[in-house]
Amino acid sequence: MPVFQSRAFSLVLFPVEILLVESRPRTVREPEEETVKETPVQTLESPLKLLCLRDAEQAGSRLQAIAQRTEGGAMREQQERVAAILERVRLEGDAALLELTERFDGVRPDPLRIPPERLAQAWDATAPALRAAMELAHERIVSFHRHQYPVDLSLTGPHGERLGRRWRPVERAGLYVPGGRASYPSTVLMNAVPARVAGVKRVVIVTPPGPDGEPNPTVLAAAHLAGVQEVYRVGGAQAIGALAYGTASIPRVDVISGPGNLWVTLAKKAVYGQVGIDSLAGPSEVLVIADHTARADQVAADLMAQAEHDPLAAAILITTSEALAAAVPAAVEAQLARHPRAAIVRQALTDWGLIVVCDDLAEAARLSDRFAPEHLELLVEAPEALAEQIQQAGAIFLGPYTPEAVGDYLAGPNHTLPTSGTARFAGALSVETFCRHTSLIQFNQGALEATGPAVLELAESEGLHSHAESVRRRLV
Repeated sequence: MPVFQSRAFSLVLFPVEILLVESRPRTVREPEEETVKETPVQTLESPLKLLCLRDAEQAGSRLQAIAQRTEGGAMREQQERVAAILERVRLEGDAALLELTERFDGVRPDPLRIPPERLAQAWDATAPALRAAMELAHERIVSFHRHQYPVDLSLTGPHGERLGRRWRPVERAGLYVPGGRASYPSTVLMNAVPARVAGVKRVVIVTPPGPDGEPNPTVLAAAHLAGVQEVYRVGGAQAIGALAYGTASIPRVDVISGPGNLWVTLAKKAVYGQVGIDSLAGPSEVLVIADHTARADQVAADLMAQAEHDPLAAAILITTSEALAAAVPAAVEAQLARHPRAAIVRQALTDWGLIVVCDDLAEAARLSDRFAPEHLELLVEAPEALAEQIQQAGAIFLGPYTPEAVGDYLAGPNHTLPTSGTARFAGALSVETFCRHTSLIQFNQGALEATGPAVLELAESEGLHSHAESVRRRLV
């Protein structure tokens, strides 16, 4: 897919989406041959105390610990509290939403729904430069997702029987847009666009109110741009309960998508089965594989781009360059000097940052697959070749001109990605998230006569008399 002026294309590696930008030729000074020290563990000299490992097994263990950073006893305690909230919403509906929002957010959102005209007003009040950026992002996301719409399948069997699969959109989708530390109009676009492209008839947004009782105006503007007219000012586990069970104000939906905090994630987990969900999103994470061609300041900026999300965000560098491993902590520290979210970045990197020095890129690829990162950047001399070695990642960003931020906002593929190692079996949010497929089977007399005896044998072997009888009565 195109990113800025560069040509691009999609590669499909399992459920992995890959962004590729051709880099312009540049002169790279080859470093002197480096000798990897045998010291298994070393803490680099940095106020951040970034851990640097040179032993692959130790690195693998640390990566596993990072992937599991939200598990434990505290999680079980929160599950019980979330269950209580969901039960209140199920039983009390809007009354519970108003009381819980007043308790947790300090405002009483009555009425819950934002008038549609306020969405248009928010769009009109948005600065022209931001409006243009949002329109470009919307255009590119729509363009990419239109290519995702699944195609119906229709086959004719050996006896003339017709077999098929038919795709249809769900009727109602609920999108959760987080509030809190930042506003996320990009989350609106990345969730609303695939739902709208899928053809969902009714798309609603829930988002927490701010201190003034109103959601972030840029979120409202993005909803207007995406064509969503129903926005409700409620967040947290109670909002997920409202979407799953329905209330007098908020409709029960078929699918819930969108990231949130721990309570939101636990609520989605609890209601799954009564409603479909996109995924159970954990804290954000990036893994950067870099060689001697990578610039320390760019690697530092890319690590910090994840760390600024949340104190639980993970930012990992795996490199074959000792020089780069030594330079990155100082580059991070330099960029922290005037960073508006320095405290969050520093905590995330101190707790969940990691640098690993590897002998070669093959070892780097193996460690990356073991972690199965949400975002994987390949800042190496030959990113396409390395990408072929990667099997497990949510999204892969190839080359020095593809920072993960372009994927967050406007590259085109969805930025809602599997976290905490779930890229082993899951992929990005897509149009299919908001669709369901139905099998179609039509046998004729000849097909049933040809295959019926085998059906009888199988049914009788399972002791299911009426299964066999339903076929036998048609063969008479």
